[in-house]
Amino acid sequence: MAKLYFYYASMNAGKSTRLLQADFNYRERGLHTMLWTAQVDTRAGHKAIESRIGLAADAERFDGATDFFGRVTAAHAARPIACVLIDEAQFLTPDQVWQCARIVDELGIPVLCHGLRTDFRGELFEGSAVLLGIADALVELKAVCFCGRKATMNLRVDDSGNAVQEGAQTEIGGNDRYVAVCRRHFSEALGHRNPWSGS
Repeated sequence: MAKLYFYYASMNAGKSTRLLQADFNYRERGLHTMLWTAQVDTRAGHKAIESRIGLAADAERFDGATDFFGRVTAAHAARPIACVLIDEAQFLTPDQVWQCARIVDELGIPVLCHGLRTDFRGELFEGSAVLLGIADALVELKAVCFCGRKATMNLRVDDSGNAVQEGAQTEIGGNDRYVAVCRRHFSEALGHRNPWSGS
């Protein structure tokens, strides 16, 4: 039975690598897939989906106006699609997440969404919030903080490596702009205090 999946993690946890591996598994069996990623990443010389370990693939690009249900329905009618895979799913709108649910429920096609759960302030992305609420399966992918703990937070840094607390929610960048850290080191970097500790 088809399901809506949300694979979420901090930066550097292998989300794109896992998506590309799943795509390869389908294609190796002669099945057709449809890959999507957010249009916000416009860095020159990059494939649509590119992992940090060198895997890459072209994909359809989406923005806030993309009609996922309509596009997938049309593509599926032309050539049956076995799976829809979406990278950077945190940038989906709430309506687009519900369209993904319709793809699963009405077309019987599994949809595998991969993305960040929270932004550099520790706040949920809009698309991630809806996915956390309605996905059939939630799968946390693990990243590691420099201290060895599980990294769950995305710390934005400036050119000098200092934590950034202000700015737009979306700023494209890799290891030069973001560091995956545990909650403790995220809080320490931003100077947060625990209200229960009395300090």
